[in-house]
Amino acid sequence: MPGALDQLPPLREVVAAHGLDAKKSLGQNFLFDLNLTRRIARAAAPLENAVIIEIGPGPGGLTRALLAEGARKVVAIERDERCLSALAEIAACCNGRLEVVAGDALSIDLAAIVGDARPARICANLPYNIATALLTRWLETEPWPPWFDRLVLMFQREVAERIVATPSQRAAYGRLAVLSNWRCETRILFDVSPSAFTPPPKVTSSLVELIPRPRPLSCAAAVLSRVTQAAFGQRRKMLRQSLRSLAGGDAAEVLARAGIAPTARAEEIDVAGFVELARAFEDGRRGEPDEGSGRTDRP
Repeated sequence: MPGALDQLPPLREVVAAHGLDAKKSLGQNFLFDLNLTRRIARAAAPLENAVIIEIGPGPGGLTRALLAEGARKVVAIERDERCLSALAEIAACCNGRLEVVAGDALSIDLAAIVGDARPARICANLPYNIATALLTRWLETEPWPPWFDRLVLMFQREVAERIVATPSQRAAYGRLAVLSNWRCETRILFDVSPSAFTPPPKVTSSLVELIPRPRPLSCAAAVLSRVTQAAFGQRRKMLRQSLRSLAGGDAAEVLARAGIAPTARAEEIDVAGFVELARAFEDGRRGEPDEGSGRTDRP
């Protein structure tokens, strides 16, 4: 009900009334620009039939926009107890369309909160200090396809570039790019100036969209995660060296099974190559070929 939302006081007044100075320890940077928050909300459209998970709503700028743009329901996860009363004021105007959950998003089972409600998606100006950890957790969701149909998330521009990077962009390409583009189609939607935030961060931010692939290349998420962590953890070294700890001292055989040269470096291997490498590690662990893999075409 946009009319009731319009009667709420301006966000700056809410912040002042509740003493909500942004805390660096919580990675908080608040958005007060209503045009910008509405633009972010529209990027997550269509909202009319969707349950939206918002992480770190703070005083509720984006929360208001999601509701005003017609979200069927918003579930706001907030660990800062100072913000709960401000969010409760929004909830009181929304006839049950806003549910506020007090807690840490890193430890909350979001799938359980959503239940059978579909479609469900995540739209958030993520707290910068946990943004990458949250994304990695969502990308490793099992089973796949996941409970969410889309992720629309704000990151620092540098992190956004790491999410969408390909091997041709060696400086940005790494573990996060492999995990993201293995299971999702990714793109940067638009940039946001530091001046849009309070307090302004020192860097530009970007809104990123990740759409889950219904049938990503088949491998175990946990294995791919370990392989990419080892490979990019020593990215200047050849893979035969950086993967030694995973291969029991000799990675040459595993690399050969994956069809990858032992002298290659992590930044030279595309997503499909890392999937083959993860599968080769799985095969070696089981001691037998991985039949019935359900492999699909390259992403």
